[in-house]
Amino acid sequence: MDTFEFLESEVRFYCRDFPAVFTKATGCKVFDEQGREYLDFFSGAGTLNYGHNNPRLKQRLIEYLESDSITHSLDMATAVKREFLERFQSLILAPRRLRYKVQFCGPTGANAVEAALKLARKATGRQTVVFFMNAYHGLSLGSLAVTGNGAKRASAGVPLHYAMPMPFDGDLGADVNTLDYFEAFLDEPGSGMDLPAAIVVETIQAEGGVKVASYDWLRRLEDLARRHQIVLIVDDIQVGCGRTGTFFSFEDAGIRPDLICLSKAIGGFGLPMALLLIRPELDVWKPGEHTGTFRGNNLAFATASEALECYWSDEAFTKSIVKKSELVTRLLREIVESHAEVRAWVRGRGLIQGLGFDVKGLAEQVAHLAFERGLIIETSGSRSEVVKLLPPLTTDEDDLQDGVARLNDSLEVALERLGLKAGSHKEAQAALKIQ
Repeated sequence: MDTFEFLESEVRFYCRDFPAVFTKATGCKVFDEQGREYLDFFSGAGTLNYGHNNPRLKQRLIEYLESDSITHSLDMATAVKREFLERFQSLILAPRRLRYKVQFCGPTGANAVEAALKLARKATGRQTVVFFMNAYHGLSLGSLAVTGNGAKRASAGVPLHYAMPMPFDGDLGADVNTLDYFEAFLDEPGSGMDLPAAIVVETIQAEGGVKVASYDWLRRLEDLARRHQIVLIVDDIQVGCGRTGTFFSFEDAGIRPDLICLSKAIGGFGLPMALLLIRPELDVWKPGEHTGTFRGNNLAFATASEALECYWSDEAFTKSIVKKSELVTRLLREIVESHAEVRAWVRGRGLIQGLGFDVKGLAEQVAHLAFERGLIIETSGSRSEVVKLLPPLTTDEDDLQDGVARLNDSLEVALERLGLKAGSHKEAQAALKIQ
């Protein structure tokens, strides 16, 4: 029995999927204690958008530490917090003509979601929050109440109240606009739905199977929120900070959420940090009404400021992400076209891409085999039916092609083991279909 199995809680998860002891990392490469190299298409679940140990961010962090600068400050004013706020305003908000106040929450995405839910309820005096099927917003009780995954909801141990699910874009089939269903609830006095305080939505359901909301659907959702005076919350925790190409995932849709949750990659270097962006009119907090000991991570302010300066001063980074995403999408579609023996699909935007299958267990088997081939990649979706590609945004095209090639090799082996290669018995294939 190794140290981790003996001393660490049974709740540990990712180490079961990626059974290695890692020691070093740089860019999109991770190394274990035997010196084996892995391509990272996981990126700390989207935290490492700028890669492992990004040299420029690392240098800024080292310099900050060596200068004996403030590391912990609660929400007191520090020079590096001011630097971050000013850069965020000048490089992110002002060029997009966005007006938001910045709330520094506790340092996880769930903290930002909890703050958003509390503030929406306080501002409106209402209680219910609408969320969407297969959504994931965190595992604290408030954020879990607006998360769709049944297994995760069951872990709460208590009823999860004051939330109501609605179907996400595409959940009722390609010919159904799910917002017709939502709007009927809002417009019908006998629907049984109290007017919600807020709607919380991911523009791309990363954990829900890389399901992408169309721009038209998002614009109509915003219109519904405005007409009914419902607070619109966008959870950009995993798909923001450039993951889709633009800094915010909703930019090309042209919407302006009331509240925006950011975490994961906002710290730049993998350091804990979370923000809630608040439309100024909704900033109705009383001083100290929502606090947290670690909302003043000045090390993260330093690396976050450097990341903004390094990658968001012009359009070059966005253009590079778009170019790389086109390459990855093309390669994935070639995989689908070359494996007619199984129904598969590709969906995503930017450098969050999903390769999905209608065969039970196939995506999980592919991810397992990929790790054996030196590729760190996870699955998503309510049935783990999608292999989710989440490489660092700084990954070069050669490594992207290498990673997708390893993925394809893993699929070939998985199909062979499951008896699904061309010419296999139809009975074996039918037995593995998702019911």
